[in-house]
Amino acid sequence: MSENAEDQQISNDAPESVADAARDIADVAAVEIITTAAVHLLSAAAVKVGLADDPENQIDLDEARKLINALAGLITAGAPEVSDMHARSLRDGLRSVQLAFREASQVPDAPGAGPGEKYTGSVI
Repeated sequence: MSENAEDQQISNDAPESVADAARDIADVAAVEIITTAAVHLLSAAAVKVGLADDPENQIDLDEARKLINALAGLITAGAPEVSDMHARSLRDGLRSVQLAFREASQVPDAPGAGPGEKYTGSVI
């Protein structure tokens, strides 16, 4: 099959895939979407603060700060919408990456000024 024929086949299948995805997402509960997004942010933040397999090559505190801020905002806003069980475990994970960020920083932020702390308060 030529490259153009493959491109045409992919583009012909794409609208069906999008429609399938839209139908699938309609069946997912909001709590599941919120917690899944939080877990993805938490996992990415953990990697960026050096809590993964290869911290020498994966640590990036600038990226971690952004991820932690987004995670803290999502957890703070979403906590009333999800069960206490989900919110508690997400808050624990958030606190862990906030503390790891503080430990990884050569010049730590002032208490209350670290990533996500405007939403959570100081983690010290």
